[in-house]
This record gives sequence, structure tokens and C-alpha cells, in this order.
Amino acid sequence: MRALTSGLTWRSGWLSQQDHPTFEAFLQPLTQLEWPILAVLSDKHTGLRPAVATVLPESRYQFCQAHYLRNLAEPLAEADAACKVDLRKVVRQQLGDLSRHEPQATPAPIGVLTVTGLLPSPIGPPPAPLAREAQSPPPSASPAAMGPEADEIVTARLRHTRSLLTLKGRPPFRLAGLETSERLDHVARLRLVLVAERSDPRLVQLSQGLQAALSPFAAPYQALQQGMAWLRDIASSLEPAGPQPCTGEQVAKQRRGYRDTLRPQPALAPTLGEFGHHLDTVSRSYWPGLFHCYDVPGLPRTHNESESWFRDTSRYLLRTTGQKGLTKRTLQRQGAWALLPRPPIEAQ
Repeated sequence: MRALTSGLTWRSGWLSQQDHPTFEAFLQPLTQLEWPILAVLSDKHTGLRPAVATVLPESRYQFCQAHYLRNLAEPLAEADAACKVDLRKVVRQQLGDLSRHEPQATPAPIGVLTVTGLLPSPIGPPPAPLAREAQSPPPSASPAAMGPEADEIVTARLRHTRSLLTLKGRPPFRLAGLETSERLDHVARLRLVLVAERSDPRLVQLSQGLQAALSPFAAPYQALQQGMAWLRDIASSLEPAGPQPCTGEQVAKQRRGYRDTLRPQPALAPTLGEFGHHLDTVSRSYWPGLFHCYDVPGLPRTHNESESWFRDTSRYLLRTTGQKGLTKRTLQRQGAWALLPRPPIEAQ
């Protein structure tokens, strides 16, 4: 635990279990401080919440809004992950051998590709195949007549398509399946232009295969896009913009009004209906601790950046020792210390 105003770490411990008595024992020294604690910011942990209420009954308990939004997005993330798995299978089925084999490109000299830094690779004229790419062959030209130039174009497009099938998501606002679908659709549209210029059967197969694979997922991804629009609206309501700062009651009133507009409706798709119920349930659970940050000066809305400090410490120890067990024992016996700059004045 650390002070939000100065960032100084007060206590750092390795807890053998995460329940109410353990958190309460860990937080107990807070009662010995000579100054009042106005508020506490943390995630909405099952054991931590009652411990804070017991040790600091007079302080306000702000829940991390980033955790709130991530919990809201869980149904969308699960549906998106399932769609992505199915979409990847269908794309590979539609493309067949085209997605597994590619022409052998000419290797770069001694294996070095592009180098950046203080001594970057020199910028020279483009190689001959790329320089000739602007001069499109007539539509009647056969793939064999295009030769290495056609292989280079097709190889680049196939590699890009395969890379899109490996995209990773990061909820709440980045869903891998939705992003994969949108970018594959963009790729398929670009292929239509290339097909008109190059008349290569491999490009035709690639374009038609992507369109056939994306067609069955149009309705599910439309529902996911609508759910993401709701989620972004909720995030915007928690970050009010304007010349005058808003109070917690004002933000809560705006959030309550938008929540009422998202009441489950029979006409909605099943995914959106379940998501609407989930929004209502999670919001009711988080409601008592979502809006203190607007009334307590200096109280952040989230603590995600602070949480990463301990993960970084564990990661650095693991890199140094190379053993997970040794890293865990080091944390248990010696603790994780964060070395911070000295405060500029003695009062701070």
C-alpha cells in the first residue's frame, strides 16, 4: 500500500491468502497514523472490501474504474474470443493450401533485414521489383508472365493475412476477434483492386475466400460492435469534460440515466440482451464506490499504473535469477522494495 499524494510505499507484503482477516491484519498499522486517511483506492476485492471498512470506517472507498470497465466487458470478451476461434478455422478452410504455402522469397544478404538506431540502414533506391510495381501489367497478363514480381506481391498479402489471424486482444476496449474481422474485411476489399489490376488466380482465391469466411460472422460482430459502443459511452460518462469539474452526484446521475436507457429489451440480439443484464448487475455492485474520486481532490479514478510496479519487480527478479521458485522465495523473505526519489522538502 502506498500514499497517493507522494507515491511512497508504506507497507509491502506477500500474503499467503487473500481473505478478510489477512487483509485486516495487513492494514491494521494504518490506525496508528497521526493524520486522517480521507479515501482509499483499490480494486473491488472480495476480502479487501470488508477489511477496509473495518480498519478505516471513516474513509471513502473508491473502486478502480478501470477494473469496473474490464468487468463490464467480460461477456463481450468471451463472445468475441469464441467468434475469433471459429473465424480463424473458417478462414483457413476457405484459403486451403494457399494459406499454408508461399513462394520462396529471395533472402536478404547475410540475414540482416532493417536496422535502426544511431547507425541505421542507409536509405537507397528501391529494388527493381518494387520500382516496377507502379507499372501494372495489363489484365490479360498471366501469373507466369509476371514472374518474381507476382510472387512477391502474393507473398506479402498472404503473410499479412496470416498475421491478422494471430492478433491478441486487450479488454475492455480492444477485442481481438472484432479487430481481426474488421481488418480482414479491409484486406479483402484491397484484394479486389489488386485482382482487377493483376488478374492473378491466387489473389482471386484470397479475396473470395476471405469474403466467404467473413459472411457468416456479420450478425455476431454487429452485435459486438453495438456492445462496444455502449461500453465506450459508459467510459466517456465516467470521464466528464467541461470547464467546471463535476461532482460525484452529477456523474452518478448522468451514469444512472444512461444505464436506464440500456435496460434489456426483447428485440435485442441474445448477446446484447445478456450484456445488458450484465451491465446492470455489475453497475449495481460497483455503484457505492465509483464516484468518490470526483469529490476528494487528488483521488485518482484508477490505480493500474501503480499495480504494475510489483509486477515489474517480480519480472526483473525472474530475469535475474532465471528461476520462478527462487523469485517467489526472494519476495517472501525480503519483500519487494520500490526505490523512489527523495522528497524535495522535509514536510513532504
